[in-house]
Amino acid sequence: MSWSQKEFTLPPRSRGSYLVTDHIVSQLPEIRNYRVGLLNLFVKHTSCALSLNENWDDDVRADMSDALDRIAPAAGPKGEELYRHNAEGPDDMPAHIKSALVGASVTIPIKDGQLATGTWQGVWYLEFRQVKHTRRVVATIQGEKA
Repeated sequence: MSWSQKEFTLPPRSRGSYLVTDHIVSQLPEIRNYRVGLLNLFVKHTSCALSLNENWDDDVRADMSDALDRIAPAAGPKGEELYRHNAEGPDDMPAHIKSALVGASVTIPIKDGQLATGTWQGVWYLEFRQVKHTRRVVATIQGEKA
């Protein structure tokens, strides 16, 4: 059994849902060395999230961002404040709610040196803040090397 861990950054993005599978694979060439294993990705922030979801149709990512905005809006229907916590602006608390709902990590199986995702699955980075942020991710690989 072998372990590997490293930290990398995601490209700076503002609010939205982004497919980042290729970026992750490019940051982790050591995946190729594993015959079988698990890749855990953990984002070190409380106002964004990682998810495993649709990797083909951009509309799914846009719909997801819109749905999460309906679940945790920045303001009420008449523009009224909804949250006590607004230390970094009106999108701060909604970002924390969305992060709690979606989650800070994903775990993906590795098979024969590749991520063993389904045909239409990819890793998403969901940014919940309007201002662009650079986010740090800890990648931990556990498995049997080839």
